[in-house]
Amino acid sequence: MANGIAIVTGCAAGLGYELTRQLIGKGWLVCGVDFNEAAMRKLNAEFDGEFDADHFHGFVGDITDEDFAQRSLAQISALGHVDLLINNAGQPSFKKPTDYTASDVERCLKGLTGMILWCVQTLKACNETDLKIANVMSTAATRGNANESVYCAAKWGERGYTESLKAAYKGSSVSVVGVYPGGIDTDFYRDSHDYVPLDKQHSFMRADELATIILTNLVNDLNLTVSDIRIDRNPR
Repeated sequence: MANGIAIVTGCAAGLGYELTRQLIGKGWLVCGVDFNEAAMRKLNAEFDGEFDADHFHGFVGDITDEDFAQRSLAQISALGHVDLLINNAGQPSFKKPTDYTASDVERCLKGLTGMILWCVQTLKACNETDLKIANVMSTAATRGNANESVYCAAKWGERGYTESLKAAYKGSSVSVVGVYPGGIDTDFYRDSHDYVPLDKQHSFMRADELATIILTNLVNDLNLTVSDIRIDRNPR
């Protein structure tokens, strides 16, 4: 394997799909994780038909299921040392402050819970050595947005966890990168029945272009580490 083994959660659509595709194109073996079984079947067929070698392994399950994370890491570790973990999976809920329910809170917190579980299990599998972790969040982790109060709260929690990991592994061979993208033109907003009008959403960033910027900063042969990646769309 030219560049090693990467794990990408939320790999079956949107930004996760583009990150997975581009990593495979760069010679990585990607272990993709997603809860959407039908989408993962299509992904396996697509990548098996497009790439010569066996560069993709799919794992279907809930990122917040600790047993699933443990089982998956055991299988992935059998393939070799994991070099890169990209925590990309998450679910939105955008409502007025008085419209939120407990189920909305649980939905938004899935990204944080999954991020923690996959970091813990991957760090254990790697013996806390030679690993880069990229936690994909949102610019909502850097400010408060109207009608995104619970989503922002979850993303601020992910940012706090990311910063704590940086402090814990400072000076080690484990590096931690916070990724903060703005609005992306994917089904993420459409599936949430969000307040963002469709015409405005089409002014958001393209997932493939965003993935290129992230990976350019994240995986390279330079003697440096980009600790935070924030990408904003151009105003229109």
